[in-house]
Amino acid sequence: MTQPSTVLILGARGRFGMAATRAFAQAGWQVVAQLRPGATGPAIAGVQWLAAQSDDTARLAVAAHGATVVVQGLSPLYTHKAWRRDLPGLTQAAIDVTRELGALLMLPASVYNFGETMPALLREDTAQAASTFKGRMRIASEAQVRAATQDGCMKAVVIRGGDFFGSGTGSWLDEVMVKDIQSGMLTYPGPMNVPTAWAYLPDMARSFVAVAERRHSLPAFEMLHFAGYQLTGQDWADALADIAWEQGWLPTDGKLRTKSLSWLLMRTLGLVMPQMAALCEMRYQWRTPHALVNTRMATLAGAEPHTPFPQALRTALAELGLLTPRKEHAVKERTVTMQAFERSAS
Repeated sequence: MTQPSTVLILGARGRFGMAATRAFAQAGWQVVAQLRPGATGPAIAGVQWLAAQSDDTARLAVAAHGATVVVQGLSPLYTHKAWRRDLPGLTQAAIDVTRELGALLMLPASVYNFGETMPALLREDTAQAASTFKGRMRIASEAQVRAATQDGCMKAVVIRGGDFFGSGTGSWLDEVMVKDIQSGMLTYPGPMNVPTAWAYLPDMARSFVAVAERRHSLPAFEMLHFAGYQLTGQDWADALADIAWEQGWLPTDGKLRTKSLSWLLMRTLGLVMPQMAALCEMRYQWRTPHALVNTRMATLAGAEPHTPFPQALRTALAELGLLTPRKEHAVKERTVTMQAFERSAS
């Protein structure tokens, strides 16, 4: 009987780390899930939680003996100071244990690398011209990983996605967009008609599994794109309006209200809150249409996992504790109302 493959996931209690932990376990892998000392993880079949420092290479390598894949789910805090101080070390910790295991390192990445001049279609070979501090740090981190593959002791693959949502808190969705959704209000950070790239983390994590299962076909270093969704603010508003109707969040006129994020307020807060200042740097992404082209991913692993957007959004909101059980009578009421409207208009 064939033994299941083993994966070591660093930062497994983080948003991406947890999505990857679940995805690999559901696919039948044995998962060694690292978290910081003193933390705990939920009981998941096939998952061994390991409380250890991320740079304790010897302990991690022993616990994950035989692992063929390492997933880098570690990330610094939001501030420039934290990124400058921590990102090179976190990247090196992942490299060190991957080299010790002779494994494949898988690194989630963002569109930060492309900067304000990015074209509408972002391909794997699109020139990277980061215009922000975090974008330049991301480029350096990926170069650090690439350099570590040159002597044949490990392989690595970078998988780039759009703005993350799903699998917990800490995204634009929960921190800004749906903060007032239970009052029937969507706050959107950019123009409502500009399409931008989004990655639903459970789908992106399943793509990691698909690529890991084809690791023998990979070169020493590969860069892939996860296409995910290309959505406008209006797409978000339309999907949220349906859910808000069901939940009874809409005002008496039945319309979801929208407002723009106050970037002036954000910049003012950024004078005393480094996290806000860091977010303000990324404003250009909301004004610049962009989508990720996944040609190499499709060639390697076939069609990427794709949860229909309304379903993904509903699940993400439920994970945030915002949804009560679906009100079927509200769904019926809206259906009847729409049918009556369509008959009267015909």
